Amino acid sequence: MAPYAFRRISHMELLQKMYNLFPDAKFFGLYDFLTPIFVIRDPDLISTIAIKQFDNFCDHQGFVNEILDPIAAKNLFNLQGDHWREMRKLFSPSFTSSKMKMMFGLMCQCAENLTNFVITQSGEAIKTYDMKDLLSKYTNDTIATCAFGIEVDSFKNPNNEFFLLGKEALNINNPWLAFKFQMHLNFPQLAKLFKLRMFGPRVENFFKNVVATTVKARDEQGIVRPDMIQLMMENRNNDNGIEFDINEMTAQAFVFFLGGFDTISTAMCFITHEISINPDVQGRLKEEIDDVLKQTNGKPTYEAINRMKYLDAVINETQRLYSIAHFLERKCVKETELPPATPDGKPIVVKPGDRIWFPVFALHRDSKYYPHPNKFDPNRFLNGDVDNSVYMPFGIGPRICIGNRFALMEIKIMLFYLLWHCDIELDVKTKIPLTLKKKTIALWPDGDFWLKLRPKKSKISVTPCLSNGIEGQ
Repeated sequence: MAPYAFRRISHMELLQKMYNLFPDAKFFGLYDFLTPIFVIRDPDLISTIAIKQFDNFCDHQGFVNEILDPIAAKNLFNLQGDHWREMRKLFSPSFTSSKMKMMFGLMCQCAENLTNFVITQSGEAIKTYDMKDLLSKYTNDTIATCAFGIEVDSFKNPNNEFFLLGKEALNINNPWLAFKFQMHLNFPQLAKLFKLRMFGPRVENFFKNVVATTVKARDEQGIVRPDMIQLMMENRNNDNGIEFDINEMTAQAFVFFLGGFDTISTAMCFITHEISINPDVQGRLKEEIDDVLKQTNGKPTYEAINRMKYLDAVINETQRLYSIAHFLERKCVKETELPPATPDGKPIVVKPGDRIWFPVFALHRDSKYYPHPNKFDPNRFLNGDVDNSVYMPFGIGPRICIGNRFALMEIKIMLFYLLWHCDIELDVKTKIPLTLKKKTIALWPDGDFWLKLRPKKSKISVTPCLSNGIEGQ
């Protein structure tokens, strides 16, 4: 652990090195500071723990204190036990295909704002962009409209409070945020003693006010809009035994903000990076986009974009190579016996409170499951076969990310629009090969993401995406 402590190696690299030290073991152990961790490297055992024995390992270790962060603590990732089950059951219908289709038009408008900004900025010339900044504006606006029910255009107004608070609250390169996160995970009593809030009152009060104002206006004016706020408002009067007040609604909308503002824009950055350094991939994607535009008469639909197999393959391969969550965690709630780690070993008893990790980054780069694992090759996923025990960018089992469909649709629409209207090219500041920072917990490259965007000279005019011929707005 010393190389990690002195930042000579990143956390994910350390975990991968330890994973590779035990090629024949089902699991191994390590200490995360003072906390013992069981690291499961056998795919069958991962499936057993995450799915078959889920009731024994149903919780996450909380990273937010309910007293210090009352709104953020209510988010689904942080909830445990029966409260998590109740809220998950309540929200699952909100992420069906029909509900995603309702939000499709809202996302398309945000993607249109992005491409209009690039075209206006560049004209017919080529311009270099900080892709993290550009794509964070897109994810910010998408979350604002789909989760909070407000329209924001961060390309025209980059100083809007929604965007500025997002950058302030969720900067993955902020060492203070990383420190507080580690304290809540590993030393929760100390974090409580020193009153370490993950998110300040300014952030929570802002989002609570946004939700309260939106709900009040819709109740008074009879406004109905295809977004998350509307779905939650419709659940207020259901006989589900859950008190669904403004605090709860804010907390669940805040889940989108926590999970979508930074992580999804980072995933998009890695995808556009790989597209820029693999011109054959970019060319094939553009051919698939052109086919969709011909089939839909220049008005891409929800169904058409979701049928794009090569686009899916590119996204899947990028998420394999650059797993934003480089490990997943489960916390034992019921004493369980694990099989021997090695053929000559003995069974191990895991007790309530013990923590388990699934080393996603290491599994995704294991040559046993992915030949030439460090090579970017979307063809791996073209046949549609995915083994979820060795491919889990959004998690596995009942605690898989509830917003994975939302995130994938957000990514697909952005890529569709960007490649429809622009060529993505390398810049002198583009790092090849890409190397990962060692001093951040999250996945992030040295040198950031810098790419050139060149608007196409002959382009089809921007047309709002349609779903079954009905505008999504």
